[in-house]
Amino acid sequence: MHVVVTGASGGIGRRIVAALIARGDTVTALSRSPERTSESLGVPAIAWDPMAEPAPAEPLAQADVVIHLAGEPVSQRWNDEVKRKVRASREIGTRNLVAGIGALPDGDRPNVLVSASATGYYGNRGDEPLTEASSAGDDFLAGVCVAWEREVAVAAEHGVRHCSLRNGLVLDKDSGALKKMLPAFKLGVGGPVAGGAQYVPWIHVDDLVALYLWAVDHEDWSGVYNATGPEPVTNKVFSHAIGKALRRPAFAPVPGFVVKGLFGEMADLVIDSQRAIPERSLASGWVPQHTTVSAALEDLLR
Repeated sequence: MHVVVTGASGGIGRRIVAALIARGDTVTALSRSPERTSESLGVPAIAWDPMAEPAPAEPLAQADVVIHLAGEPVSQRWNDEVKRKVRASREIGTRNLVAGIGALPDGDRPNVLVSASATGYYGNRGDEPLTEASSAGDDFLAGVCVAWEREVAVAAEHGVRHCSLRNGLVLDKDSGALKKMLPAFKLGVGGPVAGGAQYVPWIHVDDLVALYLWAVDHEDWSGVYNATGPEPVTNKVFSHAIGKALRRPAFAPVPGFVVKGLFGEMADLVIDSQRAIPERSLASGWVPQHTTVSAALEDLLR
């Protein structure tokens, strides 16, 4: 297959591109910095500014699949301008991607659009089990995800199958949140955050990549799916599992007000609770390699 990928140079994008190439697919990236992206990933890259224009016709017309990962990083200190960019990059960027697909003649359109979303869709929900049928939250990130998924769903108007994968906390020692957590835990000063009762909807990065490819390959998949491990755990359990995998103590509590002081509103990413369960994914026959957070962290950190 020929796959067009946006956000290909990010931590998840790089792994998805590598997995596609390893199984024999052809990959083209859409990027604001095509030369740098092409050199970094070893695949052709086409210039596209998702905030300024519809996605270019030529690569889309050659594609069987589009995987959409692009968006302003959420893991930065928020202010009004950052929040505007976070939302606009997903809402307007996705709108311009789908507009590019829709502008193609019927026979030239890709067969499927698989897009990232996030479990932030649900907001802060305590210990409530959350399936794909659960309602959206009412905070900033929930609003971003609602708008993001709405723009993806417009692909159906152009006859294109679409999936939005609500990514949980992606466990990858080389990028993302886990990479940022590891130094403290290696020093033995890591531990539960804000009391540790909030649920962490984790997923091993290899399982996330496999889930994206599963969505690409299975024509019966459409709509939204929780991209999480089958057993979400509390932050306390999660923290102790990191310590155990590193053979370090993990009992130093981090009060919620300290996190708020350090990160401002962005602290919601750590403090909010989403007990998200991949009900639709598991019901379809997808089986993750790493079914417990302990097994996932042992695999990554051994």
